Amino acid sequence: MKKYKKKNKKNNTPMYLVLAGGILLLFAGVMLSLQDSGSSPQPAAIVDSHEEETYPEIPRISIGEAKTAIDEGSVVVLDVRDAESYAISHMPGAINIPTNELASRLGELDKSAWIITYCT
Repeated sequence: MKKYKKKNKKNNTPMYLVLAGGILLLFAGVMLSLQDSGSSPQPAAIVDSHEEETYPEIPRISIGEAKTAIDEGSVVVLDVRDAESYAISHMPGAINIPTNELASRLGELDKSAWIITYCT
C-alpha cells in the first residue's frame, strides 16, 4: 500500500503584498475622511467685545486720532492691565497703573495731560 503525503499548501501571497494592501486601504480611508464635503467653511464671526454703550459718559477716540497724538507726544498712554500682562507686552512709552491701583495712584499722573487708557 502506497502512502500519499499531503503536501502543505503554502500561501502564495508574500507578506509584503498583504502589508502593502493594508497600508493602501488605510491611506484610502484617511483620504476619504479628509475629503471636502462640498460645502465651503464659514468664516468665524468677528465679535466686538468693546461696547461703547456700557460707559457712554467716557469720551472715545479713533485709533487714527490716538496714533497721531502718540506720534506727536501730546498724550500719556496708560496701560491699566495687571503688571504681569504689562511685562509681557505693552505699547512703547505706556505707563502701567493696574485698574485695582488706579484710585490710589492717580496723583502720579499730570492732571492737565491728555490720558488715553487701554487694557488690551
